[in-house]
Amino acid sequence: MEDERGDVYSKVVRAGKRTYYFDVRSTRGNDLFLTITERKKQSHPDGGVSYEKHKIFLYKEDFDKFTEGLQDSLSALERIRSSGPPPAGHPPGTGGESEAPPSSYNDIRFEDLGGQS
Repeated sequence: MEDERGDVYSKVVRAGKRTYYFDVRSTRGNDLFLTITERKKQSHPDGGVSYEKHKIFLYKEDFDKFTEGLQDSLSALERIRSSGPPPAGHPPGTGGESEAPPSSYNDIRFEDLGGQS
């Protein structure tokens, strides 16, 4: 790894009007962190185009908790898809969050999130 900050790994995912960038970078102290950037194309009535960007910085001390939260969310998404939406009156995040995620989500790694180029 280099002594200077820099890109270590990048993955671009194009999805309609949105593009997602997953960038693993290193600090001067050789610590790794992940940036997730969403770029959304916006068309204007005059024919012009601009891009709106949102960026999340994920640092190494948060990787495990972020992964756990993502796995829980993917598990809930899969449950909702297979059984329909939760009954009215149940706030999000209630009812079943103590369930273990399906085994297909147990081994998710950041490099698995990129999809196809």
